[in-house]
Amino acid sequence: MKLSSFLFAMLYAYAVLSLQAEAKTPQGEVKGHASAHDAVSSRKAISNAQIALPGSVTGGDIYLGLLKNAPTLLDKKVPVVVFLHGSSGLGLQAIGQWQQWLAGLGIASLAPDSFALPDRLAYKSPVGKDIYEKIHALRSSEINLAIQALKTIPWADSQRLALAGASEGSVAVARYSGEAFAGRIIFSWSCENNYFVASPDTAVLDGRPIINVISASDPYFSSANEWLGNASAKGNCIEAFKGHANASVVLIPDAPHTLLNLPMARQAVAAFLANLFRL
Repeated sequence: MKLSSFLFAMLYAYAVLSLQAEAKTPQGEVKGHASAHDAVSSRKAISNAQIALPGSVTGGDIYLGLLKNAPTLLDKKVPVVVFLHGSSGLGLQAIGQWQQWLAGLGIASLAPDSFALPDRLAYKSPVGKDIYEKIHALRSSEINLAIQALKTIPWADSQRLALAGASEGSVAVARYSGEAFAGRIIFSWSCENNYFVASPDTAVLDGRPIINVISASDPYFSSANEWLGNASAKGNCIEAFKGHANASVVLIPDAPHTLLNLPMARQAVAAFLANLFRL
């Protein structure tokens, strides 16, 4: 084969591979424009937060509903998990099921409503990292809203607070470096460089336990995603957690992206919180 023919063949093959790669990458979409809470949406994000309260607080059945509609409660303090939902919002049924399960363990939970912000920036992946980072900043601000709210909530034991999140919500959880929470739970986020962040910026704090629960083949953040943007990705937080004895990773084989209520996920979280809250 002549050199020119060889070069042509190589260029053709490269073009075909490039087109195939592009074909495998779905078309992203951006909706909405607002990326910062104002005074009104800040209040609504908390008043419309989905909470679950154990029977020790209600004096009867578990309460699952909006914070603003909470029933008259007993004078009882319980540990609380603040939960940041994913990009689907609080409409995802799995979140309520998980919160009810926590309440059955004697643990209250509060999940702020990020979509209380009118015209909230939203997306269908993949989109630009600048869009994702605006969302991550918004979600981080909701952690502070929850912290301030918990100071006024009579059933919240301020010495026994945990922060958890799933997918989109987990990036803010992983980055949180404050001292308001005794421990953190990162569901379905890998703490790695990929299409979803400009930089992972994971914070691991001495003396404050952290756990990552994720599918071994997460459809978004593992090598199972053909447009992940990181050829050497591990697909979990193991690299970010290196050197920290209080950090752990739970990999669940063949699990879907939403895995809050899988038996192995619940077992790992129950053990983590029992130790964290001294239950």
